[in-house]
Amino acid sequence: MVNTKEKTPFSNITIIDVAREAGVSYGTVSRVINDSPNVKEETREKVKEVIDRLGFVGNRSARSLVSGKSHVIGLLIPDLGTAYIGEIIRGIDMELETARYNLMLYTTHRRETKEAGYISSLIQSGVDGVILILPRNPAKYLEKLRSLNFPYVLVDHQGIDDRGPAVGATNFQGAFDATEYLIQLGHTRIALITGSMDLGCSQERLKGYQEAMKKHALQIEPEWIVEGDFEQTTGYEKALKLISLSNRPTAIFASNDMMAFGAMNAVRDQGLKIPGDISVVGFDDIFQSSQTMPGLTTVHQPLEQMGREATRMLVEMMSEREIKPGKIELPTRLVLRDSCRNLADSRNNG
Repeated sequence: MVNTKEKTPFSNITIIDVAREAGVSYGTVSRVINDSPNVKEETREKVKEVIDRLGFVGNRSARSLVSGKSHVIGLLIPDLGTAYIGEIIRGIDMELETARYNLMLYTTHRRETKEAGYISSLIQSGVDGVILILPRNPAKYLEKLRSLNFPYVLVDHQGIDDRGPAVGATNFQGAFDATEYLIQLGHTRIALITGSMDLGCSQERLKGYQEAMKKHALQIEPEWIVEGDFEQTTGYEKALKLISLSNRPTAIFASNDMMAFGAMNAVRDQGLKIPGDISVVGFDDIFQSSQTMPGLTTVHQPLEQMGREATRMLVEMMSEREIKPGKIELPTRLVLRDSCRNLADSRNNG
């Protein structure tokens, strides 16, 4: 229950507080405030009583929110420093332009402690819905969003259960295809730099790698799997560790392109050649992957399309003021460039 002591009309009481205190959804409070006929009279009176008791005064932003006319969505992202994020945002922006919505952006800098607070700020600021790209700990606030019937969509995250709503890619299949490609080139000592293992996409890519190795009866040495965090500097550090092993891998599969770039730099700094000494594969197929020397073989995931699909899903939910469960999984594909060597080929391509 909300503590009602010493509340005044100038307190920071929000529509969220009213919904919680009245034991109804965010949408129900919205309908009461806007005199919608689709509310039971008993419920209407209960909500009005709570509004009066708490001293809720809707400001212009709140009134836009409850009327469904703010035409602003919130976007929560981990950072702005990678093309991965940029490609997804481009897809979101294109769809928002078509739907005539504006964007309010929050950046967590990968600190999960900021997420719940930012979600509350976005809701209270008057947005109609939120998109969350690769959130770190959505379990802390997804139930709250659901209880309020507040529209949201996850991007590149499995969510906390099968309900979603979420948009992602075939992470398992993409990792399986990349690993099997290396095996078909004759590699048997294949290392993996994972993403952050608290994320579903990282877990799925690890499973894909393991399944491909298992299918071809190849043993995985424990030291060949190292945990990363999708940062280029980490890819560099982890690759140095792998290169120093007595049973050095002949190929490194990094769970995103940024870590693959770091791995390529580490290989070169050790006086080794790509792909002559070590082959490297990435995941994402961001623009820079085609610009490296040699070009990076990688798994393409349709980042812009992921942003578009997430926005379409959100706009539909906002128009109906209802969270709709469901997950969209877009296909990945392997993009072959020059960073992998066929071990049956004696030529040094490095």
